Amino acid sequence: MYPELAKCPRSLLVCEKSNFEHEKSRHDTHVSKHYFNHKVSVVIPECGALSSRLATVINNFSKYFLVKNLPVYEFLDKDFLKNVVWNGALYALSYKTSIDQDNTIALLPSSQLILSVDKDTYEQLGLEGKPSQYNHRQPMRYVVTIDLTDKSMDPEGKRYQRVLSCLKERVPLKSDFLLGRHNSGANGDRALQSLLSRYQWKEHRPVVSSHTLKDLPCPSLHALDLRGDQRSCDPHSFLEWLGAVSAGVSCDNTAASFLSTYICPEPQTLVSQALHCTVSGLLLPEDIYSLLQELRRYFDEPKFTSWLSLTVHGFMDSPVSWGDAEHGFHKGGENFYNLVLFKNQDYWLHMGTGSHDRCPP
Repeated sequence: MYPELAKCPRSLLVCEKSNFEHEKSRHDTHVSKHYFNHKVSVVIPECGALSSRLATVINNFSKYFLVKNLPVYEFLDKDFLKNVVWNGALYALSYKTSIDQDNTIALLPSSQLILSVDKDTYEQLGLEGKPSQYNHRQPMRYVVTIDLTDKSMDPEGKRYQRVLSCLKERVPLKSDFLLGRHNSGANGDRALQSLLSRYQWKEHRPVVSSHTLKDLPCPSLHALDLRGDQRSCDPHSFLEWLGAVSAGVSCDNTAASFLSTYICPEPQTLVSQALHCTVSGLLLPEDIYSLLQELRRYFDEPKFTSWLSLTVHGFMDSPVSWGDAEHGFHKGGENFYNLVLFKNQDYWLHMGTGSHDRCPP
């Protein structure tokens, strides 16, 4: 084997278990702080189709917009700041920009503007930042964080005028952007439409795909055995199985198969059918949380399965992973989390990142 292919980059997987009804459960924080999500995958053993309630929640996921060549200084427009940004309603992420090569921008619902830029852009821009955590020996990338709610960013203040001048005159950064919003109200809708009217844009809805898998080898999971010591498979093996299911890889290692020798981890059971549903697009945490709440209600009525799974994948080239924690690409750009829900309201939480990420919260 070529030596470089044998090297496996470091990855991080944080695992914890809790109960949704426990007062110290952090599931809502983990969901709400993972801002930029492009894919959600649900796997439900012994299920053939989405219930009407689940289908309604998924079909009500928020629409989003793709805006072409949007200058970054537009986010500092006074009307837009007041009615959209300061309401914590907006998610904005530069589109088709590579975090390790291009200037990448994000506007968080916390009203923080994140600029991950190369060295030349940073030196020309003239705004205070810090070297990326994932530079090599010499800093080649910098991260500029601007808190748009800070008192110094009042539109009548000097710092606001300076930041606006840097983004509008010194280095007029622009990019295609994905924009999503959650309940910004009438004034927010008006301000957003005013911005969109000045540029080429298109509205999108998340894409939903659902299919039923027959006679599927499925891991046996027990709520108390998160580490996979006896009654469950270990977390890495379980996530690998989920990946195989998502990719359509056979899990039975039949003698006739020349494409895959993968086999479902032990302990396992054969389920007659399983539902695999995916949603892709710019997916807001609020919508994902609504889906999680509905999945919790799945066990209100007796079911043949004791668990189901929800996996959420973040954008590989987002400048942040959870909250404002810097995210890098390295070899894969992984940042995802998985929730395994059990019928007694216990859950497992798996949070995974690549080597260019801080440890998940």
